[in-house]
Amino acid sequence: MALSESQIPPDAQHYLVCGTEDCERNCQFYCNDCHQPMCEQCRDEHQKNKKTKNHEVVPYKQRKRQLPVEKCKIHPTKEMVILCEECQIPLCYKCTTTKEHRGHVFTDLEMVFDEKVSLCQEEIAKIRNYFEPTSQDLKKHIAGDVKEIKKIMEGLKTSMKAEAEAVKKLVDTVTSDNIERVNKIEQSLLETLYGQNQDIDDYINYLNDLIKTFYGYLSPSNIEELTFALNSENLIIRPIPETSKPVPPVFTAGQYRKEDVAKLLGRITIPNIKPENRKIKSMETVSIQLKLTRKQRKQDKEKSDMKQTLSLSSSVTKVREYTVPGVGSVYHISLGKSGRLWVSDHDWRGNLVQTDLQGNQLQKIQTSGGYGYHTVTQDGDLIYTDRVNKVINRIAPDHTITEFIETGDWGPIGVHSSHINGDLLVGMRKNIEGKVTRYNKTGAEIQNIQRDNKGQALYSGPYYITENINGDVCVSDINTVVVVDKSGQHRFSYTGQGSGINPYGICTDVLGHILVCDVNSDTVHLLDRDGQFLSLLLTEQQGIQVPPSVCVDDENNLWVGQCNTNTVTMYKYLQ
Repeated sequence: MALSESQIPPDAQHYLVCGTEDCERNCQFYCNDCHQPMCEQCRDEHQKNKKTKNHEVVPYKQRKRQLPVEKCKIHPTKEMVILCEECQIPLCYKCTTTKEHRGHVFTDLEMVFDEKVSLCQEEIAKIRNYFEPTSQDLKKHIAGDVKEIKKIMEGLKTSMKAEAEAVKKLVDTVTSDNIERVNKIEQSLLETLYGQNQDIDDYINYLNDLIKTFYGYLSPSNIEELTFALNSENLIIRPIPETSKPVPPVFTAGQYRKEDVAKLLGRITIPNIKPENRKIKSMETVSIQLKLTRKQRKQDKEKSDMKQTLSLSSSVTKVREYTVPGVGSVYHISLGKSGRLWVSDHDWRGNLVQTDLQGNQLQKIQTSGGYGYHTVTQDGDLIYTDRVNKVINRIAPDHTITEFIETGDWGPIGVHSSHINGDLLVGMRKNIEGKVTRYNKTGAEIQNIQRDNKGQALYSGPYYITENINGDVCVSDINTVVVVDKSGQHRFSYTGQGSGINPYGICTDVLGHILVCDVNSDTVHLLDRDGQFLSLLLTEQQGIQVPPSVCVDDENNLWVGQCNTNTVTMYKYLQ
């Protein structure tokens, strides 16, 4: 079977089929006058024919590319064969005499086409001779590092086990902790390497796609495609992704002293060394620099400046109220893009409504209900859990609803889309057990958080979830707020002030504060990122009663919903 032109290796000559009718031999040559591929036998016959003996027949790789024939729209009897340099549009000879192009510089379109053909061939050669082989070399280095890391980690674990054996009765707990930490470091390093490997795979796929694009430029079907190919921006090749060699931890053996079990068994440390970037062999003909765009730099600066200047106001100011149609209460709020928000009412009613800030209902769906069971992703999709059918659904901006994740035996009850990396944090419940599961953007499960380092359960009902700016996962559970770091290690639990707390809605702000609703005391508690109580941000004196939902928008406004009304109130608390 004949291959497409983009699949042909650069040194191939026996893949294309001869263009002579009824001839199925492999193509080796090309007649530039007839624009026809031909085999060796047909070439000989072609050159013996009196009508074609003077035609230019060349090896297929050296052929001239055929310029698409297209009639001028203004002068239909004329072909477009000229390029206006000023207007960058193809013209016929008659167009060059018109007033619109008087005094302009013109170039033979076939000459320009030949130049672009040569440029495309050069870029293809760069990909095949440099970018792709260099990427394959990096994959080999990564594979070697994976093997080495596994070997190093096995050596570390073996050393720790040997150290622990002599005093096992005294140091079993410390040994277990150290091994667990090594496993996590290994997992982190391997995930980094696998991620680098995937980046290279994606880049190679990109290169293959780019080759096909360049070949498309070589044989355009019409003038518009040719003009698009003339744009030099379409011929830029993205640089090879940077990868770095992993820095493995070092095991430091401890001293065999009874009073210092931790030192006796040693400790795991990660050297304070910046990972060394793998060297990419240079190519003198290619010079590509990676820089942040002006827009990105401006956005980063604005965010940095905002964090430096914001602080807590001396008082909380009510800005305005919004009425949400289609619900009787506001148990959870998910802020979307363009001033749109999703609101759900009491967990057993199951009404989920999208509205704009003018109170216009845009969508309404019936769900199995819940508490903090919906969230808006970075892409603007709505994610909501179905605890009855044990699935997580996605609603795209075009209102299409699809089942995204099946959760097996666990019922999903709370969900949050990370603003850091787009991961989904899902609170689950099975009987009296609870856990938080992390999924990536594609729906793959990548982490389960269920117990602390002593084996004790962290959750029993993770209904409301959020993520802090440092990666901490903050959960409103039954009568407590549980906070773990991004690796799942328990940091602290907050149980309120004096009379306890019944936490519902929870969110964080740009300064790392944790804001949590207490429906028992009709208040919103303000904590710092380490769990220290700062103040009661909102109380009954500000007019709130039984507040189950809270969130902070991109402009640092605080949104609060209540159980006994379908209004959402906006407050300003940062200055």
